Amino acid sequence: MATMKPRDIVAALDKYIVGQQDAKRAVAVAICNRQRRRQLAPDVAKDITPKNILLIGPTGVGKTEVARRVAGIIDAPFVKVEATKFTEVGYVGRDVDSIIQDLVEASVSRVHEEKLVEVEKRAEDLATEKIVTYLCQQEQTAACRVAARGTATAEARAEAVSPRGADPVKSERRVGQLGHRATPAKPRVNKRDRERVTTLLNDRKLEDHLIEIEVSNSLDSFDPVVEFSAGMSADEMTDTFNEFIDSYQSFSTRRRYRKVSVKEARRILTREEANKLIDFDQVVETAIQRMEESGMVFIDELDKICGAAVETGADVSGEGVQRDLLPLVEGCTVLTRYGPVKTDHVLFIAAGAFHQKKPSDLIPELQGRFPLRVELQSLGEEELRRILAEPHNSLTKQYQALMSTEGVQLEFTPGAIESIAHFAAQINARTENIGARRLQTVTEKLLEELSFTASDHTGETVAIDERYVTERLANLVHDEDLSKYIL
Repeated sequence: MATMKPRDIVAALDKYIVGQQDAKRAVAVAICNRQRRRQLAPDVAKDITPKNILLIGPTGVGKTEVARRVAGIIDAPFVKVEATKFTEVGYVGRDVDSIIQDLVEASVSRVHEEKLVEVEKRAEDLATEKIVTYLCQQEQTAACRVAARGTATAEARAEAVSPRGADPVKSERRVGQLGHRATPAKPRVNKRDRERVTTLLNDRKLEDHLIEIEVSNSLDSFDPVVEFSAGMSADEMTDTFNEFIDSYQSFSTRRRYRKVSVKEARRILTREEANKLIDFDQVVETAIQRMEESGMVFIDELDKICGAAVETGADVSGEGVQRDLLPLVEGCTVLTRYGPVKTDHVLFIAAGAFHQKKPSDLIPELQGRFPLRVELQSLGEEELRRILAEPHNSLTKQYQALMSTEGVQLEFTPGAIESIAHFAAQINARTENIGARRLQTVTEKLLEELSFTASDHTGETVAIDERYVTERLANLVHDEDLSKYIL
């Protein structure tokens, strides 16, 4: 990211998004300004805050995609939320502080995965050593049991043919020995056996072999809830809490056994060993620093919480949410499970269609906290055609990849792509304009029959031309009532 310029970010976005150059440039400049700020002296950098962006445009024109793609390009912590899901603090529902909590979780998860990759080779070696030990012990234990059964059988036969019959002392001793062998001690593993098993493991010749491994308990299966009733005394509450602590301590130290394949055991033990090699405190520290310096929040449907003030009662999901967003966007400290985090340099990108409302309907304080406003243009027939053909992993390329799994080679002619875009633009103009999302509906309907019978066309090449598109879509598109329900 240190070497990326605004035009580099725009060029990277062009691989996935058609048009909307104003939005791409605004986001690219905001991202690069944050990188420039980190190169300044601390006393200057602390006063330079990100310029939050408000994207205005109808649905399906690329507002969310711009933010999501740029977060992936710069590898920054990113979270997308809908403004309509929140309520004012103090009321039932999610409050806006959970946005930052989700962002911290995303950052911790990302850094943790990076650390896992760094120690993966070492962790896999340790896991392999454990698997070798389990396999050798299992093999020797089985051999001991077979030998024990053979010895017992031979002695029983000898006593049966002996004229004096069975010796009670020997019989009692044998029973005691067999009882001891039922729970044998772990046998010692010699070096030659370990080398032989290690070679087989490295050659992946034991992947389906079942072994029993010892694993630690996952906290996901522990119930962290402590129940206190209204009538409990202080002593009863203390006893209940102490029981909970004892239960947690015994749970965290308890080991359990699982019988799995060698392949699955390698995955489980590698993850377990990797977590032991990672300093989680350092992970959290790095994640919080990265989130505070590079975090991005995309707030969608912002127009749905703005409007005229409510004359009676509290507008807890509208203006109340706007008021709660003010300190978050301006910069404040939020308490999370990992400690306090600051939002001073988190970039907020809000978006909304603003069909029935205007940005000026937002409360003035919130308007001032989104100084950059970018209007995205509606998509016409030409833009829809380019969306089908140009982006990396475009819709047509996705269907070609899906059909290739059935051995079907799917080809789209330029005329077919133009026809699909034409029909999609017609439906958008006649009904609700949902932008590029209409292409998914139209294309899915176009290829519905082929997707259903793909296994019957294995080894064939299916050409989707203009005639093919017209035969399957023309009637639906021209029937206005039918297209409202199907397309």
